[in-house]
Amino acid sequence: MRIAVTGGKGGTGKSTVATSIAFEMAKVHRTLLVDCDVECPDDHLLLSITREKVKDVETFLPSFDQETCQKCGICSQTCRQNAVVFVTGEYPFLIPEQCNGCGACMLACPWGSITEDSQVIGTIYQGHLEVQESLGLEGVTQGLVNNFLLISGEVAVGCEASTLVVNATREYASQLEDDYLFTVIDTAAGTHCDVISALMDTNLVLAVSEPTPLGKHDLELILELLEKMGLDAKIIINRADLGSLDLIKTLADEMGVMITLEIPYKKEILENYSRGVPALEGLVSDLVTDLVEEALQDDLVTVEDEMKEEDP
Repeated sequence: MRIAVTGGKGGTGKSTVATSIAFEMAKVHRTLLVDCDVECPDDHLLLSITREKVKDVETFLPSFDQETCQKCGICSQTCRQNAVVFVTGEYPFLIPEQCNGCGACMLACPWGSITEDSQVIGTIYQGHLEVQESLGLEGVTQGLVNNFLLISGEVAVGCEASTLVVNATREYASQLEDDYLFTVIDTAAGTHCDVISALMDTNLVLAVSEPTPLGKHDLELILELLEKMGLDAKIIINRADLGSLDLIKTLADEMGVMITLEIPYKKEILENYSRGVPALEGLVSDLVTDLVEEALQDDLVTVEDEMKEEDP
């Protein structure tokens, strides 16, 4: 079962929810946490995980042959990213950070003056939970460590092709999913291409919001996106005792989406967050139980899979 945690507005607590759910699931089930907020990945910080580099993410980069180039400018006219700059009478030149690797310039060049090269646009990392008693993680047993794996994508500084890094991160994680019962995907905020790529092929989306006018506005945007994508959604309200709950409840009723969890504004959560431990441990346990039961009912997780997990 793939569960995505998203939200239209930044700072609502998506990563806090995603890390806590994955941590709670890993107490019993093998769980993969995939951080697809590639422009600002922070799940490893919230769980005090030391990431290790797995691989670079590379993409197509055009290489220009000035000996055959006729300075026609067709390559620049074709590039929708404005990565190829052309001045009349001069050879075209490339702004690598703008290139998204589509290859249209190479196909459009009538002289065959553009060949294929590559550039590194990001990195994929992975990491396990660590037993760190100083952080209050005495409950992290070796079994829980073995049940949990974080996959984290990070785009190169200045690179505009962040969606390609999201796709690469999802693709790498998909190669590991056969060994895990649940995949929790932490998306970026908003409704842009990075978010859409992270949400693809998920079974359930948890939309995190807060009871404020801006929280309601952006929640409505993300729910409309999920409706267009045909994805099932539930709402989680963070800092539920601040602002006006009626704002979110009214929207939920209008769009027919269930509110599945209300998280209070508590000093304990802030302290856990700042120490790099699961901030919502205990608060999400009932939600995780419901998600597991839902997966069993929908045959997304089979009884045989559960028995395999229980077999030492």
